[in-house]
Amino acid sequence: MTGLYGAGTEDTYAQAGFGAPVRRGSRPAIVVVDLTRGFTEDAYPPGADLTDVVAATTRLIEAGRPAEVPVIFTAIAYTEAESRGDSIAWLHKAPGMRAMVEGSDAVAIDPRLPLRHGHDLLLIKKGASAFFGTHLAATLTALGCDTVVVCGATTSGCVRATAVDAVQSGFPVLVPRACVGDRADGPAQAALFDIQAKYGDVIGLDDALTYLSSLSAATDPRAARRARS
Repeated sequence: MTGLYGAGTEDTYAQAGFGAPVRRGSRPAIVVVDLTRGFTEDAYPPGADLTDVVAATTRLIEAGRPAEVPVIFTAIAYTEAESRGDSIAWLHKAPGMRAMVEGSDAVAIDPRLPLRHGHDLLLIKKGASAFFGTHLAATLTALGCDTVVVCGATTSGCVRATAVDAVQSGFPVLVPRACVGDRADGPAQAALFDIQAKYGDVIGLDDALTYLSSLSAATDPRAARRARS
């Protein structure tokens, strides 16, 4: 993130005591935020072409498979009544999100991602953060996870909100830069700067791949038992 906003801004944050690196645990989870067709394809009102983000996230997920790293996907989906009505305040501010209707192609996980049905988890949410109104925090605790690797869209919206709530829920946060995307670069870069300064580590894809590839299934007792059986 060096140089995005000039030395003065970065020095100001450093002097204020922000930007220290997070600890990395031995039992991370990958949280894939809203990489549904409505966000990864520019044919939909909220979306953009996130082909590169999907490809990078695929590499990340596959790097964690040998160590049985949990993968949790999220999708924003509204009932017909919610999408047309007044019960969701966010939809008044962002009416393009009304296209995210349950059962539609817009809310389907991008088929290019290696979602393993019956193995990976899928959480449906109504707001920005993957934690708000869901059982994500309880799920991560039950799985024994000690670090959250956040991928997805959009960087300035749901990714940032998820990173904030993850650290507030007690989980160190890593955000691989190549695995998050947005519809505009300015808001995305501002969000990444903010995450790096206050909430988690924004890292390169190679760093993230090395971290996941270095893990052993033996770090998870359940995975170790499965490997022996």
